[in-house]
Amino acid sequence: MATLRERQVYRERVLTALYEASEGNRLLGVPGRKLRNDLRIPEDDLAAACTYLAGEDLITVDWEPGNTPAMVSLTHQGIRRMEAEEEEGG
Repeated sequence: MATLRERQVYRERVLTALYEASEGNRLLGVPGRKLRNDLRIPEDDLAAACTYLAGEDLITVDWEPGNTPAMVSLTHQGIRRMEAEEEEGG
């Protein structure tokens, strides 16, 4: 299982990848398998990151059987957070 710092990094990487892939459009999702492969995040850790971010209302997740994200997309709140970070230079 990932450490707290690793989990935080995974969450930020997921948000950043979604924001870049969707260009800030919440109607565009990213397949969970593509996220896992592109980010090289272990499947269990990706599922945990997605569960956390969905709980914070930053992303929405359509799940496949076996606790695998099928499609992941940013919510309006997630886009606003990423835009605010971009404006701050983060």
